[in-house]
Amino acid sequence: MTKRDTSRPSLSRRGALKTLGATGLAATALSGLSGFAQAQSSAPIRIGFQVHRTGIGAAYGRWYDRSTTAAVARINEMGGINGRPVEIVAEDDGTDPKRGAEVVEKFATQHNCDIAFGTLFSHVVFGSAPRAGELKMPYFVVSEGHHVASGALNRYTLQPGITDVKSQVQAMAPYVADNLGKKVTMIFPDFAFGHDHRDYFTAAIEAQGGEVLAHIAIPPSETSFTKYFPQIPRETEVIYHVMVGPAVLTFVKEMGEFFGPSSPEIFGFIDSLEAVDLASPGLEFLEGSYFWEGNPRYAQADQSEYDAAYRAAVGVDDNGASVSDPKDVSTYSHMFGCWETLNIVKRGMEAAGYQGPDDRAKLIEAVEAMSDMSHSLDHPQGAKRFNGKTHQTFGHQYISKVEGGKLVVVHTTSIEDTLYEDEVDYTTQAF
Repeated sequence: MTKRDTSRPSLSRRGALKTLGATGLAATALSGLSGFAQAQSSAPIRIGFQVHRTGIGAAYGRWYDRSTTAAVARINEMGGINGRPVEIVAEDDGTDPKRGAEVVEKFATQHNCDIAFGTLFSHVVFGSAPRAGELKMPYFVVSEGHHVASGALNRYTLQPGITDVKSQVQAMAPYVADNLGKKVTMIFPDFAFGHDHRDYFTAAIEAQGGEVLAHIAIPPSETSFTKYFPQIPRETEVIYHVMVGPAVLTFVKEMGEFFGPSSPEIFGFIDSLEAVDLASPGLEFLEGSYFWEGNPRYAQADQSEYDAAYRAAVGVDDNGASVSDPKDVSTYSHMFGCWETLNIVKRGMEAAGYQGPDDRAKLIEAVEAMSDMSHSLDHPQGAKRFNGKTHQTFGHQYISKVEGGKLVVVHTTSIEDTLYEDEVDYTTQAF
């Protein structure tokens, strides 16, 4: 695999091998590179990786990097894309919208990248996508906000490898209403991602005969949360929480200290505990509570062969932690989106006969023509259904319960549970 990271010193060949060794892909990655020897005149496919190395998204960025590294190693071992090796050019956007737009511009004007890829946090997507459209740079985001499918962005922005909040909460709400309660208080971060949860879960729970008693929005820079908990109405049956960033462990601990043993039912999106060890002191009160997971952190009793192979490739053990450090917990519920999106890019470029920037529109049209994607090593999280009009994918969702300090899946939704009416048709927009 060829990879250039302009946000930090380059890894030595020996250092890169050490990193890849944890995934079991070092040998295949190098043998894959040797397969391009007869085509030295062919330039690499250059993918600009917009990665949250710093800022509130840093934990996600670290694991997005590992998933991306493993995916590209596999693609190159299989012969690359259209017989050309794939090269990752990484830039840190600081999880900052303004810097995100600058990074996209660097990919287009300085690094000669074919596409941009990888963004997670929704406010950074909003800050970056308009510039991608102006530069006519295909921008494959690995976020969860409803920003793409809402029609708020442009034809150059696609989200084909991970589902969005609107589809997730629509699929979750019936389980919450039927099993946990119908009087809900929501706690969410005060930016676009949290607002999506606020708006779409409120509508979804009302459709189930429930109601949201209170919306508690918390600034993303907040480091202490106890002052917010008295705002929770006494008649609350379910606390719905979805927090992100480096203070999530503090948030969950303080919630436990506030309620003690007599809390309402708790339903959280795993964002509140991504990259956090469930065995951390102070999290004992979560036993018996529920979480949404995009991809189950713990290997389940019915684990698929694809999940097992994907875990091995990215260096994650059966508990969702790094194979080299059990305290280094992954962002397993989200990072699969990088792996799957890169496989979609490969498929799209091959269908389009992609040769360079002049074929960017053909690439987008090829992806727009996609629909069902089967459960496979290309898609280890599960089957998908892509909607080319809205540039959004739909897939299975998982509800897990904390049992014995681990997350055990108790309900899996169908893809049909996640579908909603189209709000845009990007295919009618001119390039």
